[in-house]
Amino acid sequence: MRAVVLERYGGPEVLALRDVPDPTPGPDEVLVRVVATALNRADLLQRQGRYPQPGARPAVEIPGLEFAGIVAEVGTRVTTWRPGDRVMGLLAGGGYAELIATHERMLLPVPERHSLIEAASIPEVFFTAYDALFPQANCALGETVLVHAGGSGVGIAATQLAVATGARVITTLGSAEKAERSRALGAMLAINYREQEFAPAVLEATGGKGADVILDFIGAPYLEANVQAAAPGGRIVFIGTMGGASGTLNIGAVMAKRLRLFGTVLRARPIEQKIALTQAFAAHVLPLFQAGVIHPVVDCIFDLADVAAAHEYMAANKNFGKIVLRVAPEPS
Repeated sequence: MRAVVLERYGGPEVLALRDVPDPTPGPDEVLVRVVATALNRADLLQRQGRYPQPGARPAVEIPGLEFAGIVAEVGTRVTTWRPGDRVMGLLAGGGYAELIATHERMLLPVPERHSLIEAASIPEVFFTAYDALFPQANCALGETVLVHAGGSGVGIAATQLAVATGARVITTLGSAEKAERSRALGAMLAINYREQEFAPAVLEATGGKGADVILDFIGAPYLEANVQAAAPGGRIVFIGTMGGASGTLNIGAVMAKRLRLFGTVLRARPIEQKIALTQAFAAHVLPLFQAGVIHPVVDCIFDLADVAAAHEYMAANKNFGKIVLRVAPEPS
C-alpha cells in the first residue's frame, strides 16, 4: 500500500509518500480501505518529533489519527462489520495510508447523510469535544461555555455540541470572518482576540458571572485570563498548549471561585477506554449527525500526495474547520 511515512523529523518536507507493507488484521480487527483522513495539530507535532504515538516507535511511522473508508476484510471473531460497510474511527497513528487495521469496536458507521470525505473530519475533533464537555466537565443544560480556538476543528465541534445540548456558547477567534462563521454555528458571542481581551467580554456577556466551562487549547498565555473569566464552580479543561505549557497561576483566585482545572488527551489512553468512549459517542452523538442537528465542517481537501502543502496550510492557521486528505476516490 501507499502511505505517508516519517523517515526523519522536521518540516513538511520530511513527509514522504512510500510503498509499505499492508497491515494484517487480527481476529478482532477490521481491515479498512481508507478513502480519506484528516489533519490534526498532533500530526504537526509528531512530524517535528515532539508528539510520538504511544508505545515503541513502529518500524514504519505513519501519522494520522482518524479515517473514513470501506471495510475490506474482517477478522475471524468480528461480528459487527462486513466487507463493503462505510466506517470511520479514531487511531493512535497510521491514518495517512491506503489501508488501516483496527479493533472492530473502535469503528463507527458513517452517517447516511455524509460522504466519506466529510466523515473523515468527524472522529478526532468530535470525540475530543464530546469527551471534554460531558464526561470530563459535566456540562449541563443552560450553562455558559467558553470555547477558545473557535475556528479549529475541535472548537467547531464543541460549539455545535454545546449548542445542541442547550448551553450558551462564547468563542474566541482570530478574525472577523471566523467570528461570523462561529456565530452562524450558534455561538451567542464570538470574540476576536486580536481586537479585545476575552475575559472582560465574557464577564460582560454573562452579567459578571463568567463561564461555567472553559475549553482551552492555548495554555500558558490564557491561564490568568481563564481564571478571571470563569464562573464560581467553573471547570477549565486544558486540551492543548499551543501557546506554551508553563504559566503562573493565582491559587487564591482558584480557591475563591472553587474552580476545577484539569487536562485531557485521547491518544495515550488504553484501548479499553477508547472503546468505551467510542461506544458512548455512538449512543449519544451519532444520532445528532443522523438528524442533521450537528455536522462536520470541512475547510478544504488536499490529495494525499500534497500532504506537505496541507501541513503548511494548517501551520498558517488559515482554516476554519477540518483539512481533509483524500486518499482514494469516493465509491459511487
